[in-house]
Amino acid sequence: MATIFILDDSGRISTGFDDPARTLGHEVFRFSGVGELLTHPDAQKADVVFLDAQLSAVELLDALRALQGLPSLPEVVVLNSPGDPEEAERAIRSGAWDYIGYPETFPAFALVLSRVLSYRSQRFHGSHAYFNFTFTGVEGSSQAMAVCLGLAAQAAASEANVLLLGETGVGKELFADAIHKSSSRAKGNFVVVDCAAIPESLAESTLLGYDKGAFTGADKAHIGLVKQADGGTLFLDEVSEIPLSIQGAFLRVLDERRFRPVGAGGEVTSDFRIISASNRDLQAMVREGQFRKDLLFRIRAFTIRIPPLRDRSEDIEDLIRHYVPLICGRMHIEPKVVSPDFVETAKAYLWPGNVRELINAVERSIAAATAEPTLFPAHLPTYIRAYRAKSAAAARGERNAGKAAERVDPGANLPTLQEIRENAIRGAERTYLNDLMKHVGNDIPAACRLSGLSRSRLYALLHKHSIHPNNS
Repeated sequence: MATIFILDDSGRISTGFDDPARTLGHEVFRFSGVGELLTHPDAQKADVVFLDAQLSAVELLDALRALQGLPSLPEVVVLNSPGDPEEAERAIRSGAWDYIGYPETFPAFALVLSRVLSYRSQRFHGSHAYFNFTFTGVEGSSQAMAVCLGLAAQAAASEANVLLLGETGVGKELFADAIHKSSSRAKGNFVVVDCAAIPESLAESTLLGYDKGAFTGADKAHIGLVKQADGGTLFLDEVSEIPLSIQGAFLRVLDERRFRPVGAGGEVTSDFRIISASNRDLQAMVREGQFRKDLLFRIRAFTIRIPPLRDRSEDIEDLIRHYVPLICGRMHIEPKVVSPDFVETAKAYLWPGNVRELINAVERSIAAATAEPTLFPAHLPTYIRAYRAKSAAAARGERNAGKAAERVDPGANLPTLQEIRENAIRGAERTYLNDLMKHVGNDIPAACRLSGLSRSRLYALLHKHSIHPNNS
């Protein structure tokens, strides 16, 4: 017996489906809104959700994220007739099981239902690793994180190559390590390749190794990183930075698991799994000729997008409470109490450096608190407290301006929610970067340490907002 939810605020999904579905032995619940569904006592055991797509693009994506955040990880079927091609693509990319037209008859509905339940049965049958999947170092109870954990668990139960996407500092390496440790390759090596740190001239010898005398200075043979991952996992961090000149050779290594070290007379083999990570748009790089399309196809058999911390602020408190005792232990001091206003101030900040920046801020706060037993907002770095004060003042000004505008023109057109979000993020990034560069006196290494951003990411953001470190 399956638990079926029908989310339909327009009445377009026939109520005639309910009784026949119950006759087949299934529980059927009908809701008019996402909030009503999520708060239902049986929401925790949903197997399939049929979702009417009569929502805006933002509302549809938000609904998909919320539904996938349920503990049962239900399959979501989006229904829309006539279909919207762009919406269909967004829905599938956001985790929908399928995007189809409205079934006109119960047999058509029953066919869709049988297919999705058959898939779900196979998905969970014998998948003990799926439910036993554990994370070390990654904290968060948000719906967005639940979706990522579910996908990571599925990846751990397979041998498929995994591509982790997300901004700098979101925890891609922690995800990769957790997938490795929960996979059948857990006893093998987890070999990290920092693709951005390997000079192009040394990339081939670093990855594939070399024989003694292969080149000047090669006074002994060296086992490359690919061979070191034999029986385990090869993690390609910032895979976008692999030089285009050797991507073709590396593609053959992926296909055949066989290669010739530099200067060697014969080939060697290595049985490894690939997990890759990138903070760049690899599809755009393919279009621009900067990344091979066939290589992208090989590494992205399983794709997981890790959301930035600003999109899952409910995880901030979990992260703080996880890292405070760890950092205190490292400093050999008693664990500190975290005040509610410390958490509130942290939640008000956008964290462009993501989890990495949050950890740095917590560490600095603990150091600033010295012998004091409790962490308060005053212990946070100045730029974070200044950002909150500035944002709060701006919000008050906007509310006052909005009330005045409402009195003058109550019928004025409102921007879309997406436009509001994009403008808010853009403005917050610009304010943060200006404050950051002033705080460090335009010292780029110091700015990277403080923000948790890589040098390339920091320069990209400065360029995006026309901020010139030497002149700001």
